[in-house]
Amino acid sequence: MGMTIAEKIIALAAGVEEVKAGDIHTVTLDRMMSNDGTTHLTVDMYHNKLKNPRIADPKKMVFIVDHNVPSDNPKTAAAQKKMRDFARENDIDFWEGKGVCHQIMMEHYVCPGELIFGADSHTCTYGALGAFGTGVGCTDLLYGMVTGTSWVLVPETVKFNLIGKLPKGVYPRDLMLTIIGHIGASGVSYQVMEFCGDGAGTLSVDDRMVLCNLAVEAGAKTAVFEADQIALDWLAARGRKPKAVFKSDEDAVYVKEYTFDLGKIQPVVARPDFVDDVVPAQEVCGTRIDEAFLGSCNNGRIDDLRVGASILRGRKVSDHVRFLVVPASQEVYLKALEEGLISVFMDSGAIVMNPNCSVCWGSCQGVIGENEVLISTGTRNFKGRAGHPSSKVYLGSAATVAASAVKGEICAADML
Repeated sequence: MGMTIAEKIIALAAGVEEVKAGDIHTVTLDRMMSNDGTTHLTVDMYHNKLKNPRIADPKKMVFIVDHNVPSDNPKTAAAQKKMRDFARENDIDFWEGKGVCHQIMMEHYVCPGELIFGADSHTCTYGALGAFGTGVGCTDLLYGMVTGTSWVLVPETVKFNLIGKLPKGVYPRDLMLTIIGHIGASGVSYQVMEFCGDGAGTLSVDDRMVLCNLAVEAGAKTAVFEADQIALDWLAARGRKPKAVFKSDEDAVYVKEYTFDLGKIQPVVARPDFVDDVVPAQEVCGTRIDEAFLGSCNNGRIDDLRVGASILRGRKVSDHVRFLVVPASQEVYLKALEEGLISVFMDSGAIVMNPNCSVCWGSCQGVIGENEVLISTGTRNFKGRAGHPSSKVYLGSAATVAASAVKGEICAADML
């Protein structure tokens, strides 16, 4: 029986020739990542719950401070210090102030064929490079940290056949929100979303990150693209080589298949308070906003900043809107500086922030108040996600967010 990409990665990590959906296997982990959301809890358990604490392989560990940067209160500062000290004492790679965890991992670590655990739900981003990345809790991360292994219940795989090419002015963000709107927020619960087809080949690695990153918002265990030449060239440019390059077998078993014509995708917006409440952007145009956010692990990359700057150039942010622009990493920030994008944003009246999770996380920068409305490229729009429980979060592409910041109300870019 043939295997999918995800099954082949699990089989390699388990040291077996074949796995199938429903099997449970012990696997050797290639990498583990933890951020400041829960690392302090992992450190506490390491010191207080283990009789003979040890780290199996510190070189497989990466700690990244990205959720509250700089720290916003003494409690946060103490948690980050605990993380910082532990990393130093145990020779763990440590990043602080350099960007969002998934962007850092993609820029510096992830390789095709790897099995990666991250203490963050959007670890599924790594499938953009043909890796199996999945989010786990801090207890599972601790077990992996001290043993180098874990167990995996092999998920079923759902095939998403992409055909055609996205029209001008339509972005991968619109595509993935459309998919989630179609299948629902639990449409692929504990399953793998495998993106394939000619349309997949038209997408850059950054584009693929958008799709894989949001897979968890449809309930997915992870998402994956084949590591084709586009991915391998991207990897080589960063001086890395794949662990393994897999392609699904022709007789691989898929529990379900969908086909999406990229040429028919249009700008969309997810309405509060559910990521699968997706409608054409035109349906919510005219909704007054108080804040706009361009950033996050989903849409804070250089392509997104280019799109946003192209809309802002020569225009001004509405006088009643706070527009936060937050590059996903220091690398992205520096590239935006070189291209003059940061000047465009600042000249327009936007607020350019340091690389971090910012208002997507909703606990420090840009928190919105009672009854306020945010249009965001963040990952989630749950009730209270970005501030007061009565506030509202709409999700859209970088183009829609930038256009809305100028208009002062939700606005599709082609209507500005």
